[in-house]
Amino acid sequence: MGGFHFLYEGEVPNTSTQEAQPVKFTSNYDTASITVPEGLNFVYSAEVTMPSVVHIRSTYSGSGYTSRNPLDEMFRDYFGDRFQDREQPQRRGRSTGSGVIISEDGYIVTNNHVIDNADEIEILLNDNRSYPAKIVGTDPTTDLALLKVEEKSLPFLKFADSDAVRIGEWVLAVGNPFEFRSTVTAGIVSQKARNINILRGSDLSIEAFIQTDAAVNPGNSGGALVDLKGHLVGINTAIATHTGSYEGYSFAVPASLVKKVMDDLLEFGVVQRALLGVSIVNVNAQLAEDRDLGILEGIFVARVNDGSAADDAGIKEGDVIIEVGGVGVKSVSELQEQIARKRPGDKVLVKYMRDGDTKTVSTTLKNTLGNTQFVEARNSMVIEGATFEDVTDGEKEELEIEGGAKLMEVGTGKWRDAGVNEGFIVTNIDKKSISNVQDLRNALLNKNGGTLIEGVYLDGEEAFYGIGW
Repeated sequence: MGGFHFLYEGEVPNTSTQEAQPVKFTSNYDTASITVPEGLNFVYSAEVTMPSVVHIRSTYSGSGYTSRNPLDEMFRDYFGDRFQDREQPQRRGRSTGSGVIISEDGYIVTNNHVIDNADEIEILLNDNRSYPAKIVGTDPTTDLALLKVEEKSLPFLKFADSDAVRIGEWVLAVGNPFEFRSTVTAGIVSQKARNINILRGSDLSIEAFIQTDAAVNPGNSGGALVDLKGHLVGINTAIATHTGSYEGYSFAVPASLVKKVMDDLLEFGVVQRALLGVSIVNVNAQLAEDRDLGILEGIFVARVNDGSAADDAGIKEGDVIIEVGGVGVKSVSELQEQIARKRPGDKVLVKYMRDGDTKTVSTTLKNTLGNTQFVEARNSMVIEGATFEDVTDGEKEELEIEGGAKLMEVGTGKWRDAGVNEGFIVTNIDKKSISNVQDLRNALLNKNGGTLIEGVYLDGEEAFYGIGW
């Protein structure tokens, strides 16, 4: 028996009054005579894209620290074997994903969850060259990360204007599903600015995904979504699935947002998040009727934060925002995406409806601290359920310490059980000086038994704890 079968194996019914014609097969098929209609030829885009999409291998030590990545719960095993490893921290090994080269001198964009808390990152190019990579910066709120390899003259992709991408347009997804290197799949843009509620780790998370039906599977995460010109439309990030594998729809962070995040990480080491300062919901028919809005689309302002950019500009509760920066917005995700591309201090025109009248105001966006200053990069890490950050220069000076790792959020685990409170700065582990979060993590790697932890609280009170590791 052969490996292939016709679907119909019985006697073929006679459905024609004409005599059946013999079928001929040939091995010298003239491919040069084939003409692919314009707009359906994926060859050029694939050839341009594949050399710029890399395979990423991340390795983990098994130290016992855990990630705050909410994708763990939603898409287990979609992004490689790493999620299974996290269920038993001492057995961690390797996870895989994809990345996109965005500059000839070795900058690479990928998803944050592909490299989150990795000890080593290896980049494999399409031509089988291999390089170690360092993390330039990460942004969990968009699930993006910027990596760097030391090499020159690398092939890279140009950014497309993702705003100009239209629903129904052909796109290609390029990545390394199931570790099948340099795999290309095709589909169309199914929707834009889609919120699927997976980045739930922060109130500042931005979800305005490009939805497509191009096949995306484990290992594609961090790979490229490109148009037929071979320009980067988005970074493939998630799928809608009940099984962990592709079931029809995938989601990519739009290129315009990717570019802004990468620019911030390169220049500042941290994303400069601008805020309008409002609580908002989508307008629907029921809300429009209940509030007599006189409009069925837009973003309803449920609350305005005191002293925010919106408050300063005179926006009030009950207003319906319909345009931001000259771009029409019909949903919360669309508005969030437009604002997320800005930096604190940027001026943005906001058009809104109030009592049937259309108004336009200029707003000056603010940061998370309520001012227009740029935010400094601060290293952050979750260790045994507790979130730590590097101490600031001001804290060092005020407390007269050389450095340390400050406990920002206790969470659950050993730190809470030992009675350690938020604001505690770890300065020594077993009499070894701790300068920053990375030192703290390294000091606790593979610890076993009682551990002496010394430090100081923000009010100057010194304290020490004995924790069984």
